[in-house]
Amino acid sequence: MNPLDKLNKYDKAYLRIAKEWGQLSYCQRKKVGAIIVKDKMIISDGYNGTPSGFENCCEDQDGLTKWYVLHAEANAILKVAKSTQSCDGATLYITMSPCKDCSKLIHQAGIIRVVYQNSYKDLEGIELLKRAGVEVIQVEDLSSVAYG
Repeated sequence: MNPLDKLNKYDKAYLRIAKEWGQLSYCQRKKVGAIIVKDKMIISDGYNGTPSGFENCCEDQDGLTKWYVLHAEANAILKVAKSTQSCDGATLYITMSPCKDCSKLIHQAGIIRVVYQNSYKDLEGIELLKRAGVEVIQVEDLSSVAYG
């Protein structure tokens, strides 16, 4: 198996895990999951939701996302910050491309690669990451790669 095929196989597998993790979110509008991988190990995970200790309701009475809801990648990065791990050189797998605020966090955390499935409503976050030298890859089809 050539190295690019192997990388693609792992990218899809980690994205499937991120997608599954996103299903834990209490948010109704979007369920977003994130996994941070370093040295072939998952070092963190996250999904979008309210801060610890808050009610598990992400939308207001009009169905709009409350301003204080944390995005999946922010939750995953904050989890690493509370641990002995570091995001330096890591890959972030996320089911939706990062917004511009989360892109700043991703870059500052030392994440060097972002693999995502679906595009967010604006692509400014992706543009910021590319400008910062972060490798950004979209993988829309998560079906397994058939071999042999």
